[in-house]
Order: sequence, then structure tokens, then C-alpha cells
Amino acid sequence: MARSDTVYVCQSCGGVHAKWAGRCDACGSWNTLVEESGASAPLGSNAKAPSRSTRRSRLELVDLGSATEDPKRFETGLRELDRVAGGGLVPGSAILVGGDPGIGKSTLLLQAVAQLAKGGAKSVYVSGEEAADQVRRRARRLGLADAPVALAAETSLEVILDGLKKETPDIAVIDSVQTLWSDQLAAAPGTVAQVRACAQELVRFAKKKNTIIILVGHVTKDGQIAGPRVVEHMVDAVLYFEGERSHQFRILRAVKNRFGPTDEIGVFEMADAGLQEVANPSALFLDGRGEAASGAAVFAGMEGTRPVLTEIQALVAPAAFGTPRRAVVGWDSGRLAMVLAVLEARCGLGFGGRDVYLNVAGGLKINEPAADLAVAAALISSFLDTPLPKEGVAFGEISLSGDVRPVGRADARLKEAAKLGFNRALAPEGVDGAGVTVDAVSTVQALVRRLGQDAV
Repeated sequence: MARSDTVYVCQSCGGVHAKWAGRCDACGSWNTLVEESGASAPLGSNAKAPSRSTRRSRLELVDLGSATEDPKRFETGLRELDRVAGGGLVPGSAILVGGDPGIGKSTLLLQAVAQLAKGGAKSVYVSGEEAADQVRRRARRLGLADAPVALAAETSLEVILDGLKKETPDIAVIDSVQTLWSDQLAAAPGTVAQVRACAQELVRFAKKKNTIIILVGHVTKDGQIAGPRVVEHMVDAVLYFEGERSHQFRILRAVKNRFGPTDEIGVFEMADAGLQEVANPSALFLDGRGEAASGAAVFAGMEGTRPVLTEIQALVAPAAFGTPRRAVVGWDSGRLAMVLAVLEARCGLGFGGRDVYLNVAGGLKINEPAADLAVAAALISSFLDTPLPKEGVAFGEISLSGDVRPVGRADARLKEAAKLGFNRALAPEGVDGAGVTVDAVSTVQALVRRLGQDAV
């Protein structure tokens, strides 16, 4: 009986299965197995045994303490991009840039390679989604038509690699990795097998030729880069381009970076002439604040190494229906549920019959627990219908016992607040103010008493 070459490949992690199942054994995802032929399975699943010459090759070991020079970085001229990358792009690195469609990924990378080309770097831009004329028109609109960037519109991996080997550029942008295909595999472009194999070959080329390879990746509904997660493991840096279509600015966030800090952000503003850098994001996020109103608190946060001030807005209203609503934009909904539970259990504030709405103004997504105190202050302010001091900021982590715990980089947070004209701060105990009057808060009960006194 002939053996079947059919395999089932997980579209989330790339795991190969001999038969179909509802759940992937490798990553635990449901309904992600897709039938593919054996020829289209990911490389390595049906690989041949190593040859005799391969088995005889010797492993070269080097001393850990041997001298190694720091790599010379390529500065793109976009300070925000260089900041996120750790001071510039490192030769021989592979970078994956993801984001929603139309967010500005191609515009940002075209501006970056154009600036590098004007600085003397040999730059190549390969588009698999647009024709060369479309890229030229975008460059003309951005005022970059005179930049010596080599353009190509190609999706075949073998053709792209042959061209890059002949040109040996300093930097190459591939837009996007989901459109590439290799004739070594029978799978369609965009499948797990094609994405993984093409990304692996491009990363190998970057390491061998010391070329900066930037891969553009589409994202799923959940905001994750489409394709197997192994692609994120292969590259040196993973950058996400975030932003709301209703806002004019975009945020570039480093999720992974082997040559710099993670969770670093760069802020850009979308204009007619392309993406413009925002030197002071705090002033942009706080722009348009009116008179002091209940439920509004300013959070002094940290994004990587940069202090950023944002406004947190809360609204506590009587529930119109039997089940109260909890709506959150820009913060973790589970974290909000924890803060509400602490306020109910430790302070006696009843949120059971009330709708709670929480919004981070400007579309910024906050991930650090230091925002607990600012969120609690905004909720209490809306619950008591008393405004917080307009010239005050807040930061601190709340535990389940109701204690307010200290957070890192308090001095940088207060300096940024003082620079923008804030002179008061709600903070944990032990924080020294740098030109800012600190109102130390040890527990959430003390916070409620303080805001209740202001209400009286």
C-alpha cells in the first residue's frame, strides 16, 4: 500500500502532524491544522539524512573572552527609529516589522532606506505587494525621489536572493515576507511552510553577507504577526507599529531586540509629507486637556527608558441594565477588575451596580503595573464626582492587600512631570520629589480619605 504524503501543519506554530486533530499538540491552539502535501511541509520535517561530508565537519569553538569589536551602527536619520533600534541598525541583523494594514509600515521604511541611501549606504527596497511605479509615486509624494534607492517588484525568493548576492547591499527591505514563495516548496505563498522557509533563508543571507534585512509582516486580528511564531525567534529584533486610525500619531514599539532595550517606543505623527518625529510625546498626549474634571488623572509612566505622561479617563455611572458593563481602552481589562475588587473589598466603594469605562487618552497602550494608582485615583474621582488637581500626576502599584508599592525610575517620572509644569504627585512612600510636592500614599484607604477631603 502506498504511503500518503499528506501532513497537517499548524498555522500558528508550524508543528507537523501525521493526522488531523482539533488541537495542536505543540502550541495548544485549536482549529489551526491545515492539510498540506508532504512536499509543502516545513523544511526539516522531511529532511534527508546528513551526508558523510556533513557528519565529518568539525565544530569550531572560540574563547568566550576573546576580543570582539562593537559593531558600527547605521543611523537612519530618524531619531525615533534609531532610539527603538538601540542607537541605530546593526550590520548583519534581521529585523521584523509588523503592524495593521495602512498604519504606515511601508512609508516609515521607505523614509529610512532613503535617508540611509543619501548618507552613502547601498540600499535596496523589494516590494512584493506593489509595483515599482507605485513605490516611486510614494517616494515622490514624500520628497524622496532623488534618493539612490534600488527598487524591485518581485516575490520569488530565489530571484531576490540572486539579486541581493550580486548587489551586496548594506540594507535591504522586503515588503512583505507573507508574499514570498520558493519553488522548493509546493505550498502557496503566505502559508506556514513558505513563510518559515523564506524567512530562514533571508536571515541566513543577512548573517553571511553582513547585510541588514528588514522584513515586513502582516498581523492577525489579535495583533500578532501572521505566520509561525518561530519567525520571531529567528530574527534579531521585532518591532510593532501601533496606532489608531482616528489619531494622527503612530507608535513604534520594540518587543524584542538583541542589540538594544525592549519595550522602547518611538512616536511619529502622520502628516502630508509622511511620518514626522515627535520629540516630546508627553506634550502630544496631554495636548487639548481642558479644565479639571472628575475622573481624569495624569499617569507618569515609563516606556522603555523614556518617561511618558498620559491622561487616564474614568467614568463610573449607574448601570442602565441588569448587568454592569466594564469597557477598557488602552489598558488590561484583568488589571482593571483587580483594582475594582481592591477598592470594593478594602475601601467599601460599591461598583457592583455601576458601569465602569476606562480610557487612555491618545490611543497609547499601557502595560506596566505602575498605572494602578492613577487608575484608582481616576475611578475614585469619578465615583465621588470630585476632580483631581489639574497640576498633579500619579504613579504606583497596588497590591491585593490594598498597599501601594514603590515602582522603578521614580526620579525620571517626577523630572518629566516638573518639565511639563506639574508640581504635585500622588506616589508611594519613600519617593523624593525633584521640584515636585509628593503626597505620599501608603494604602488605597489613605487615597480615598485624601480625595474625600478634597471633595468636602
